[in-house]
Amino acid sequence: MKDYSEERFPVVDEEGQVIGFATRGECHNGSRLLHPVVHLHVFNSRGEVYLQKRPAWKDIQPDKWDTSVGGHIDYGESPEQALVREAREELGITAFTPERVGLYVFESRRERELVYIHRTTYDGPITPSAEELDGGRFWSIDEIRAAIGQNILTPNFESEFQKFFLAR
Repeated sequence: MKDYSEERFPVVDEEGQVIGFATRGECHNGSRLLHPVVHLHVFNSRGEVYLQKRPAWKDIQPDKWDTSVGGHIDYGESPEQALVREAREELGITAFTPERVGLYVFESRRERELVYIHRTTYDGPITPSAEELDGGRFWSIDEIRAAIGQNILTPNFESEFQKFFLAR
């Protein structure tokens, strides 16, 4: 397990304009400094959604199922650059066409994130990172609906998926 607490994140306003920077530790210590992240929801051609399993060592929501790809935008990096990097690092995906779905602020007691949401349809190989993830699999929409509220999925995945994908 690598210690990422000193990793530098941009601090942004609600429009995504960089107004400073802070460490991962500072962003996750309850300061609620707004920092940007990217999410990619990977659908296959059958309409199933790939979810990653967060490992036990994660500082936020360990052992829960989460968005296909999710990661912080590094200081000096664009959302698009972060999306490509995170998809490669987490799932080994390099050839995909992202579609921007939305932008919103996620808030918890511990942190505030400006979330850039994307989706893609992808039927190629997926190789979950053994370092960053505890595996993953495709879930049907019915499986996701049944898991909501059962402490299986991360709260931010539940609210985001309901708002941007189930409400349509």
